[in-house]
Amino acid sequence: MEARQEATRLVKARDIYQNRDRRAKELKAGGQKVIGYLCAYVPVEIITALDMLPYRVLGAPREPITEADAHLQTVLCPFVRSCFDQSLKGKYDFLDGFVSIHACDTVYSAVQFWTYYVKTPYDHFIDMPHTTHKASIEFFKNELDLFQKTLEEFAGKELSPESLKDAISAHNEQRALVRELYDLRKPDPPLISGTETLQILVSLMSIPVTDGNALLRDSINEAKSRKDGPKKQPFRLLVWGTPLDDVTLIEMIEDCGANVVTDDTCVGTRFYWPDVETTSDAVTALAQRYLDEVRCPRTFRETGTGYWADLENRFAYIKDLATGWNVNGVILQSMKYCDTHGYDVPGLKDYLKSIGLAAFYLEHEYTMVALAPLRTRVQAFLETIA
Repeated sequence: MEARQEATRLVKARDIYQNRDRRAKELKAGGQKVIGYLCAYVPVEIITALDMLPYRVLGAPREPITEADAHLQTVLCPFVRSCFDQSLKGKYDFLDGFVSIHACDTVYSAVQFWTYYVKTPYDHFIDMPHTTHKASIEFFKNELDLFQKTLEEFAGKELSPESLKDAISAHNEQRALVRELYDLRKPDPPLISGTETLQILVSLMSIPVTDGNALLRDSINEAKSRKDGPKKQPFRLLVWGTPLDDVTLIEMIEDCGANVVTDDTCVGTRFYWPDVETTSDAVTALAQRYLDEVRCPRTFRETGTGYWADLENRFAYIKDLATGWNVNGVILQSMKYCDTHGYDVPGLKDYLKSIGLAAFYLEHEYTMVALAPLRTRVQAFLETIA
């Protein structure tokens, strides 16, 4: 009986992943407010501290984009278009609020239509700088102060320093548990697959942080004790790039005979890696963490003294990931029309080549209904590092 109970832990994560709005709707029916957020840069701690559920708005790569194309150009990021499309189709009607941030120009353009056509009782846009200078941190702190104030007004109560401190602690605990989850992928073979990991991560973005922490502990314990984990493969890959909110691409890569052992995406390590520093000035700590420590191409950083010094300054953290997880190949995946990531690809390929890592650029349409050409290209890449 105990073995059967343990076997359901990763199944539970898969069930939440497949029915990710169920828990949010249950909480809403019980009187809790649900606040949707579009990007990994939104400080979820403030939402949690006001006893609301932060709920990550994601797209639907298995469904065609139809409604959004009446409002947005089809040459814009398909992930953002898909998110907007889902909202127009009523997918997110249970949200009490919607928080967006200046992640990129496409997001900025899309949310203008979003807030006009998709009415929620609360909506707020956070203007986020694109540099990490001291003045940028101060500007962003002021933006977060304004966000907190408007959310307090919507909640009908003030946010106490103790509540914010507790929320930061809970989310930092979750980040520590996610890093522990990723550590299970360091052995060869890994104890948990990239597909299973992504299912867990998407689940965490759909449920309260305390529920997520319990799910993580259970999933980690099961992965450590089970006997039927992933098989050893000759290829240990890092996947970099645009948001991956569906397991189909990772599943396809692993079916080609590879272990996806780590990543650099905003649904993975970018979102969960850095902690918020515990200080008396919590909002400044949040501004520092989200603007300076989350590593997305949308943020410009100080350049080095030359091309290679600049690359080292921008991408050394990827070398750390590759070394820590014993990676022997990198797939640079990006959706069409994502200039933010596309502009980074040539420099990142140069950098990876300089540190002896094979890299392959895979551009896709975000929709996962036609995987055959992508599979062929992945197989060809794996043959080059055999």
